[in-house]
Amino acid sequence: MGQLQIIVTAGTALMAVMAALIRIRASDHPTSAKKILIPPLGMSTGYLMFLFPPAQIPWTWGLGAFITGVILFSYPLIQTSHFQVIDGQIYLKRSKAFIVILFTLLAIRMLAHNYVEDLVSLPQTAGLFFNLAFGMLLPWRVFMYIRYRKLWSKIHHPTGP
Repeated sequence: MGQLQIIVTAGTALMAVMAALIRIRASDHPTSAKKILIPPLGMSTGYLMFLFPPAQIPWTWGLGAFITGVILFSYPLIQTSHFQVIDGQIYLKRSKAFIVILFTLLAIRMLAHNYVEDLVSLPQTAGLFFNLAFGMLLPWRVFMYIRYRKLWSKIHHPTGP
Protein backbone atom coordinates (compact mmCIF):
# COMPACT_ATOMS: atom_id res chain seq x y z
CA MET A 1 0.00 0.00 0.00
CA GLY A 2 1.47 3.32 -1.08
CA GLN A 3 1.94 6.26 1.26
CA LEU A 4 -0.78 8.32 -0.52
CA GLN A 5 -3.26 5.44 -0.19
CA ILE A 6 -2.50 5.14 3.55
CA ILE A 7 -3.07 8.88 3.98
CA VAL A 8 -6.34 8.76 2.02
CA THR A 9 -7.54 5.69 3.96
CA ALA A 10 -6.70 7.31 7.29
CA GLY A 11 -8.38 10.54 6.19
CA THR A 12 -11.51 8.65 5.14
CA ALA A 13 -11.64 6.81 8.46
CA LEU A 14 -11.15 10.09 10.33
CA MET A 15 -13.97 11.71 8.35
CA ALA A 16 -16.26 8.78 9.20
CA VAL A 17 -15.48 9.13 12.91
CA MET A 18 -16.10 12.88 12.67
CA ALA A 19 -19.43 12.27 10.87
CA ALA A 20 -20.47 9.86 13.62
CA LEU A 21 -19.53 12.34 16.34
CA ILE A 22 -21.32 15.20 14.58
CA ARG A 23 -24.42 13.03 14.20
CA ILE A 24 -24.34 12.10 17.89
CA ARG A 25 -23.91 15.76 18.93
CA ALA A 26 -26.64 16.86 16.51
CA SER A 27 -29.19 14.84 18.43
CA ASP A 28 -28.54 17.06 21.47
CA HIS A 29 -29.76 20.21 19.65
CA PRO A 30 -32.94 21.00 17.74
CA THR A 31 -32.62 20.60 14.00
CA SER A 32 -33.83 22.84 11.20
CA ALA A 33 -34.43 22.70 7.48
CA LYS A 34 -31.18 24.61 7.00
CA LYS A 35 -29.18 22.03 8.97
CA ILE A 36 -30.66 19.27 6.84
CA LEU A 37 -30.21 20.92 3.45
CA ILE A 38 -26.83 22.67 3.76
CA PRO A 39 -24.66 19.49 3.64
CA PRO A 40 -25.75 18.43 0.14
CA LEU A 41 -25.56 22.02 -1.08
CA GLY A 42 -22.06 22.40 0.32
CA MET A 43 -20.98 19.02 -0.98
CA SER A 44 -22.27 19.80 -4.48
CA THR A 45 -19.37 22.22 -4.91
CA GLY A 46 -17.18 19.11 -5.08
CA TYR A 47 -18.33 18.69 -8.65
CA LEU A 48 -15.81 21.40 -9.50
CA MET A 49 -13.18 18.64 -9.31
CA PHE A 50 -14.32 17.57 -12.75
CA LEU A 51 -12.91 20.79 -14.18
CA PHE A 52 -9.51 19.20 -13.45
CA PRO A 53 -8.90 17.03 -16.57
CA PRO A 54 -7.26 14.06 -14.74
CA ALA A 55 -10.40 13.70 -12.55
CA GLN A 56 -12.77 13.56 -15.51
CA ILE A 57 -14.64 10.31 -16.05
CA PRO A 58 -17.18 9.19 -18.65
CA TRP A 59 -20.64 10.47 -17.68
CA THR A 60 -21.95 6.89 -17.68
CA TRP A 61 -19.44 5.97 -14.96
CA GLY A 62 -20.45 9.01 -12.91
CA LEU A 63 -24.13 8.23 -13.32
CA GLY A 64 -23.52 4.58 -12.39
CA ALA A 65 -21.65 5.59 -9.24
CA PHE A 66 -24.39 8.10 -8.32
CA ILE A 67 -27.16 5.52 -8.83
CA THR A 68 -25.20 2.97 -6.79
CA GLY A 69 -25.05 5.50 -3.95
CA VAL A 70 -28.80 6.11 -4.25
CA ILE A 71 -29.83 2.46 -4.41
CA LEU A 72 -27.36 0.72 -2.10
CA PHE A 73 -26.11 3.31 0.34
CA SER A 74 -28.86 5.89 0.96
CA TYR A 75 -31.57 3.39 1.88
CA PRO A 76 -30.09 2.25 5.22
CA LEU A 77 -29.45 5.87 6.20
CA ILE A 78 -33.01 6.85 5.30
CA GLN A 79 -34.36 3.95 7.36
CA THR A 80 -32.40 4.92 10.48
CA SER A 81 -32.97 8.69 10.41
CA HIS A 82 -35.96 9.72 12.48
CA PHE A 83 -37.09 12.77 14.37
CA GLN A 84 -38.69 13.36 17.72
CA VAL A 85 -40.44 16.35 19.21
CA ILE A 86 -39.25 17.59 22.61
CA ASP A 87 -40.83 20.71 24.08
CA GLY A 88 -42.13 21.79 20.68
CA GLN A 89 -38.68 21.45 19.05
CA ILE A 90 -37.67 18.86 16.45
CA TYR A 91 -34.61 16.74 17.22
CA LEU A 92 -32.85 13.97 15.34
CA LYS A 93 -33.46 10.74 17.18
CA ARG A 94 -30.30 8.89 18.16
CA SER A 95 -29.89 5.53 16.50
CA LYS A 96 -27.24 2.99 17.40
CA ALA A 97 -27.95 1.37 14.05
CA PHE A 98 -26.88 4.58 12.28
CA ILE A 99 -23.31 4.32 13.61
CA VAL A 100 -23.11 0.61 12.69
CA ILE A 101 -24.49 1.35 9.22
CA LEU A 102 -22.10 4.28 8.74
CA PHE A 103 -19.04 2.16 9.50
CA THR A 104 -20.36 -0.79 7.47
CA LEU A 105 -20.81 1.53 4.50
CA LEU A 106 -17.29 2.86 5.09
CA ALA A 107 -15.85 -0.67 5.07
CA ILE A 108 -17.72 -1.55 1.86
CA ARG A 109 -16.61 1.71 0.28
CA MET A 110 -12.97 1.13 1.22
CA LEU A 111 -13.00 -2.43 -0.12
CA ALA A 112 -14.59 -1.27 -3.37
CA HIS A 113 -12.16 1.65 -3.53
CA ASN A 114 -9.17 -0.70 -3.41
CA TYR A 115 -10.64 -2.66 -6.32
CA VAL A 116 -11.59 0.39 -8.41
CA GLU A 117 -8.31 2.23 -8.00
CA ASP A 118 -6.53 -0.68 -9.69
CA LEU A 119 -8.66 -0.01 -12.78
CA VAL A 120 -8.61 3.80 -13.03
CA SER A 121 -6.38 6.67 -11.91
CA LEU A 122 -6.48 8.07 -8.37
CA PRO A 123 -8.24 11.33 -9.43
CA GLN A 124 -10.83 9.33 -11.39
CA THR A 125 -11.34 7.06 -8.37
CA ALA A 126 -11.93 10.17 -6.27
CA GLY A 127 -14.50 11.36 -8.82
CA LEU A 128 -16.30 8.03 -8.85
CA PHE A 129 -16.49 7.85 -5.07
CA PHE A 130 -17.55 11.47 -4.83
CA ASN A 131 -20.49 10.63 -7.10
CA LEU A 132 -21.26 7.56 -4.99
CA ALA A 133 -21.16 9.62 -1.77
CA PHE A 134 -23.31 12.37 -3.25
CA GLY A 135 -25.77 9.72 -4.48
CA MET A 136 -25.95 8.48 -0.88
CA LEU A 137 -26.22 11.92 0.74
CA LEU A 138 -28.72 13.67 -1.54
CA PRO A 139 -31.70 11.28 -1.27
CA TRP A 140 -31.04 10.73 2.43
CA ARG A 141 -31.21 14.47 3.11
CA VAL A 142 -34.22 14.94 0.82
CA PHE A 143 -36.11 12.24 2.73
CA MET A 144 -35.03 13.81 6.03
CA TYR A 145 -36.26 17.20 4.84
CA ILE A 146 -39.64 15.76 3.77
CA ARG A 147 -40.05 14.05 7.16
CA TYR A 148 -38.95 17.22 8.95
CA ARG A 149 -41.47 19.38 7.04
CA LYS A 150 -44.32 16.95 7.77
CA LEU A 151 -43.47 16.97 11.46
CA TRP A 152 -42.98 20.76 11.47
CA SER A 153 -46.41 21.20 9.83
CA LYS A 154 -47.98 18.92 12.43
CA ILE A 155 -46.50 20.94 15.28
CA HIS A 156 -47.23 24.37 13.82
CA HIS A 157 -50.54 23.62 12.10
CA PRO A 158 -52.31 20.96 14.19
CA THR A 159 -55.61 19.82 12.76
CA GLY A 160 -58.81 19.28 14.69
CA PRO A 161 -59.40 17.86 18.18
